[in-house]
Amino acid sequence: MSETLEPVLPKALDDKAERLMKALCERELMVATAESCTGGLLASLLTDIEGAGHGFDRGFVTYEAEAKQDLLGLTPEMTERNQAVTSAVARAMAEGALQNSRAHIALSVTGFAGPGGDAAEEGLCHFGCARRDKATMLREEHFGPIGRGPIRIKAVGVLLDMLESALEDE
Repeated sequence: MSETLEPVLPKALDDKAERLMKALCERELMVATAESCTGGLLASLLTDIEGAGHGFDRGFVTYEAEAKQDLLGLTPEMTERNQAVTSAVARAMAEGALQNSRAHIALSVTGFAGPGGDAAEEGLCHFGCARRDKATMLREEHFGPIGRGPIRIKAVGVLLDMLESALEDE
């Protein structure tokens, strides 16, 4: 069970994270994260699980376009379109995290966790899951205007679902 985030996360989410981290460790696999709208929440959750640290390689919190370019190798053209909230950006973030880490699986999320202006749909999130020698999985969710915190928590839930699917395919 996570120690720091346990009071604010739903128990089912916390339990799932613990189960998945233990599965990563048992299979001697590592995960990396590339997070934008969640601000590192998934990385924090996964690294908060006692005894499962060797299943996590690194996390990239790339909130700004320049960070996505510098750390994950995205092009300026890619991050300029739609404020970087597209499936193409989610794919590039996951694949960039995989290329810039020792991980076997990389998860990414980019989205609008709060009101973002005229062209920004609050609650729109794009997700990616890249695995070595396998096709990158993508997912799109429309959580709606439910608030920053609930959107971020729902996004972490989707990322854990994607990690679970990736582990089933290993």
